[in-house]
Amino acid sequence: MATLSKKRNVPAKVHTFRWKGVNRKGKEISGELQAEHVNMVKAELRKQGVSVSRINKKSNGLFSRGGASIKPMDIAVVSRQLATMLSAGVPLVQSLQIIARSHEKSSMRDLMGQIASDVETGTPMSEALRQHPRHFDDLYCDLVEAGEQSGALETIYDRIATYREKAEALKSKIKKAMFYPAMVILVAIVVTSILLLFVIPQFEDIFKSFGAELPIFTQFVIGISRFMQDWWYVIFGGIALAIFLYVRAWRRYQKVRDNTDKFILTIPVVGMILHKAAMARFARTLSTTFSAGIPLVDALVSAAGASGNYVYRTAILAIRNEVMAGMQINVAMRTVDLFPDMVIQMVMIGEESGAIDDMLSKVATIFEQEVDDLVDGLTSLLEPIIMVVLGVLVGGMVVAMYLPIFKLGSVIH
Repeated sequence: MATLSKKRNVPAKVHTFRWKGVNRKGKEISGELQAEHVNMVKAELRKQGVSVSRINKKSNGLFSRGGASIKPMDIAVVSRQLATMLSAGVPLVQSLQIIARSHEKSSMRDLMGQIASDVETGTPMSEALRQHPRHFDDLYCDLVEAGEQSGALETIYDRIATYREKAEALKSKIKKAMFYPAMVILVAIVVTSILLLFVIPQFEDIFKSFGAELPIFTQFVIGISRFMQDWWYVIFGGIALAIFLYVRAWRRYQKVRDNTDKFILTIPVVGMILHKAAMARFARTLSTTFSAGIPLVDALVSAAGASGNYVYRTAILAIRNEVMAGMQINVAMRTVDLFPDMVIQMVMIGEESGAIDDMLSKVATIFEQEVDDLVDGLTSLLEPIIMVVLGVLVGGMVVAMYLPIFKLGSVIH
């Protein structure tokens, strides 16, 4: 195992990184390197002619034992704690050490303890965070770096905390909006399958003793039941295989992810929620990065990545190209024909007044509230839909099974 390090006046904290890549001969290889930073590993592997596909920091058991996994909401809470302590005048290292000692999750205590140790030895906070890309993305680290350079880290951390809290709240609403339709479909499939595979065959045995022709509707339902009994493994196996292949393709191919993003925006109600959520993320991210002093062109790159959808990411990058050519952002937004007039007008007012970050923050708040209202409306709408769908499926099968009994009763009468 190789060791990479820089000479410093303070002791360097060396980490172990696991990597995978392809060598000059096209063969997949992997290994471990020790270095102070992931960029040093990339540089060393580049010298060796290795095209890196993945680099992960070895946890040494810190995040795999003795505690729950670290979630984005944990990072949001820690960001708010740091913002509060920094604004109260508590030094950065001391703030990190307090969180490292007091957090309820041992995995989070270990993470913050590593960061506190790095910062204490002289590593900039942004660089210490970049060594944990799984929990701190480039946007987060760039904002912290902007705060360090401007000398207003407490102000930046307050904005970061607000941004992460809003982002997690919005993500929770999106999950809620997607969960209900999925549950309607899942419940309908499970209930229908149980009836067709286990209940209707019992009635079929009873009907055989009647010796009379069954109603057409009953014959139709029994035919579906027989088909399910004969081919259930093919049907469910095919569904499972299709899901597996889609998930694998989604992970491996960018085009599949892009087409999925396009498709979900066309789904009734859910698509509207995702449209508004993407605009809220765009506005919130651009407001936060621009107010932190990050140049508009770079802020647009961050906003494109945070939008969470291929359609919006492509449009925002197109806006960035127009802004780089000297066009005002509100004019560039009109060229992509994606944003509502209200958003463009507020951005234009923000540009003219020099308060574009405030205007974008207001835009984000408006769309976040609209997403909240739409999710609540979708929940209220789907509750009766679930009852109707299950009523039609279950009720239809019950009627089909009792029609022969009614017919037999009328004959006996």
